[in-house]
Amino acid sequence: MFKRYLITGLLVLVPLVITIWVIKTLLGMMDQSLLLLPPDWRPEARLGYYVPGIGALLTVLIVLVTGVIATNFFGKRILLFWEGMLARVPVVKSIYYSVKQVSDTLFSDSGQAFRKALLVQYPRKGCWTIAFQTGHPGGDVARHLPGTHVSVYVPTTPNPTSGFFLMMPVDETVELDMSVDDALKYIISMGVVVPADKFTPADTYAGD
Repeated sequence: MFKRYLITGLLVLVPLVITIWVIKTLLGMMDQSLLLLPPDWRPEARLGYYVPGIGALLTVLIVLVTGVIATNFFGKRILLFWEGMLARVPVVKSIYYSVKQVSDTLFSDSGQAFRKALLVQYPRKGCWTIAFQTGHPGGDVARHLPGTHVSVYVPTTPNPTSGFFLMMPVDETVELDMSVDDALKYIISMGVVVPADKFTPADTYAGD
């Protein structure tokens, strides 16, 4: 009975504590945007005490204003001018455009990165794991690969932010009838949280 209560308590408290810790960490990082304000304008100076979350609101406001500016004609001209300035700095140019290319691929509505959950054999035949399609090989790499291949990202468990980038033949990948969110939950939980079964299992490949 004691063991049952202990396990039940852990199942209730562990997700709650981790959730609170993650939210607190994110709010703390976003509150750093208050450093952009003059010291006299900060909440500590106005109210006399620290108020958590105000920096998060300021961060969201900055992101929204940046988005509004970047979508109009003059904002685009300013952005092109700024990117032209960065393109003249050798090291900064490499870092900026590498990060920009990745972020455009991940967050663009028209991008195909992380839109499909796949079932692949890794690290050897007979062992299956979940991966995410990130695109198709291109450039000189594609010319050296026989047949049709897809680029996949195989995340590690329980931390999906690290993993392996692979280029695999299309006929060796199986597209799953599973959302990316469900696949991530499945990976993070180490297979404990099983996604709900759909009507029929997917048997198509991830070629398109």
